[in-house]
Amino acid sequence: MGCIELMDYKILQSRVSFKECREFIRGNYKEVYEVEPGYQLFDAYLIGNPPIFVGVDGDDLIFPYVKPCHGAFVLKIKGPDVIERLRRERKAK
Repeated sequence: MGCIELMDYKILQSRVSFKECREFIRGNYKEVYEVEPGYQLFDAYLIGNPPIFVGVDGDDLIFPYVKPCHGAFVLKIKGPDVIERLRRERKAK
């Protein structure tokens, strides 16, 4: 996989706080995983204040993405292979 910005993604929330990202993911998705800062999704390493929540909706990953100088975003990207690894490594909350 390549750079997140070159992938086919949907922005669900933009320029929000990390707390708002966390609350959005936890409140809107049934399958949610907690990961630590530095966890790799695609070719990106997640940054932000823990806990970092990653949601799964079918073949889509929903996660916070921080773009320096622009703030935090909640993105939705297809990633069945990444979801499979996430399910193997983590327990749903």
